[in-house]
Amino acid sequence: MDFEALAGELRSLREGVAGVTGTVLAAVDGIPIIADSADDIDPAKISALAAADLGIARQVAEMTGKGALSQTVAFGSEDYLAVYAVGRLALMVVLGEKGLNVGRLLFESRPVIERIGAILAA
Repeated sequence: MDFEALAGELRSLREGVAGVTGTVLAAVDGIPIIADSADDIDPAKISALAAADLGIARQVAEMTGKGALSQTVAFGSEDYLAVYAVGRLALMVVLGEKGLNVGRLLFESRPVIERIGAILAA
């Protein structure tokens, strides 16, 4: 696995979208693969919680017949947490501060997710 390429993709998203404070890439079972986040963020805990979030949201999407789930976004009073499916085997977590432009994040994250998926598949 090309960890340097994965780190570059996470870093480019953090640097390219104002308000993104950190990113974590994990397997869908919640095991972290790589993180680009502040020292006070525990990638293992974030990965486990994000895997649970994605799993529940996928079940809801399947039960309601709304198609395959690709992302969830949680809005906090001071920050954001977005969880993106990277295929069926991985997920990407994006942490953001209050001023994050969520629309810009959604737009910029698509190509990053595609590139990460290709790196993981290689």
